[in-house]
Amino acid sequence: MTVNHEALPDAAQRVAALLAGLGHDRPVVMLPATGKTSAEAAAGLGCSVAEIAKSIIFRRVADDAPVLVIASGSNRVDEAKVAARVGPLGKADARFVREKTGYAIGGVCPIGHAVAPVMLLDQDLFRYDSLWAAAGHPHAVFNLTPHQLQQMTGAEVADVAAAATPGAAA
Repeated sequence: MTVNHEALPDAAQRVAALLAGLGHDRPVVMLPATGKTSAEAAAGLGCSVAEIAKSIIFRRVADDAPVLVIASGSNRVDEAKVAARVGPLGKADARFVREKTGYAIGGVCPIGHAVAPVMLLDQDLFRYDSLWAAAGHPHAVFNLTPHQLQQMTGAEVADVAAAATPGAAA
């Protein structure tokens, strides 16, 4: 399958070039509707929400470093678990996310950041053979395996998921 990279938005073109440079053989795919949330992306791709590798950015308080947690779309990230590994966390606003990653919220790709983030990879992603991750734009995604994701990012695999609350929706 060939993809016309010129037809992709600028940030997605940049991700496609990064992926090609890494020897990744799967194209960046444009969803007809937004993939800003894991549920929207899963609906557009016909996969489970858990197979969406969502990128969540935090701000480490000590040094303002970006902290990227790549989590299964069905998991809520437990900030206390993340902070225990990387230090106290603060919220990352839209300006911080754009400045540190080079991407807008809803399209943050796990690779190609403006500032190299501290990274953690949700161990639950390894339950799946295939994942989808954002490719720099709210409509752009790419497919890969959990092992490819870890290899591309060098992220530490960790337990980052919040415990499920009885009676809560997944």
